[in-house]
Amino acid sequence: MSRIAATFEALRARGRKALIPYVVAGDPYADATVDIMLAMASAGADVIELGVPFSDPIADGPVIQKAGERALAKGIGMPHVLAMVRQFRATNQATPIVLMGYANPVERYGVDRFVTDAGVVGVDGVLVVDYPPEECEAFAASLRANAIDPIFLLAPTSTEQRMRHVGRIASGYVYYVSLKGVTGAGHLDTAAVAAMVPRIKAFVKLPVGVGFGIRDAATARAVADVSDAVVIGTALVQLLESRPRDNVAAAAGDFIAGIRVALDS
Repeated sequence: MSRIAATFEALRARGRKALIPYVVAGDPYADATVDIMLAMASAGADVIELGVPFSDPIADGPVIQKAGERALAKGIGMPHVLAMVRQFRATNQATPIVLMGYANPVERYGVDRFVTDAGVVGVDGVLVVDYPPEECEAFAASLRANAIDPIFLLAPTSTEQRMRHVGRIASGYVYYVSLKGVTGAGHLDTAAVAAMVPRIKAFVKLPVGVGFGIRDAATARAVADVSDAVVIGTALVQLLESRPRDNVAAAAGDFIAGIRVALDS
């Protein structure tokens, strides 16, 4: 059983929902990412999504775009992201790490090399936003062969055919994009999420995490009531961008602790 699957099973046994924060590797400080990850894990994050910076992140809104630009300006690339995971794993062997990003950095690094190296350093899941699931059979198989869960996005516009295909090749969990548009945009319609999650589960026998539009403890709690996991990125990235280096990890931990309390109450 993968670390992600074991995490969700343990949460189910305790009647809890997963909290999955997203941060951009190298932002706001190149040397702070591992400290931020460790603080979030200690504060109650169940899985951590680590964003791989890319210059043209088509699915991301301005907050995460700017975070990626800041990280790229510091020279953060795939080797640094993998090194961060290795450093995190030296202290924390329990919390699953999912790399989330775009095809270009993966392909520049080399797909086979990426899959191998990600497995070696302790990555648990990979979500490549712009890889269509229908073209990912070989990539998903390669990830699974290296004990990495292939994770895919589903959206309000996803067809039954796509959901069925994702159900065949995904593992770990699926990420339901609850809004049309980019990260950080719009108003979350919890009723629409509540209607969509059972449709997804008819075809995908995995936990469903919901992201895009979750800004605070109240929206996180509302989404947790109708899903298996809450993914929160833009609000967290925006919070951290203005924090000084000596406070940034503590700020991340405090934010996650507040969301955790809301989910468990």
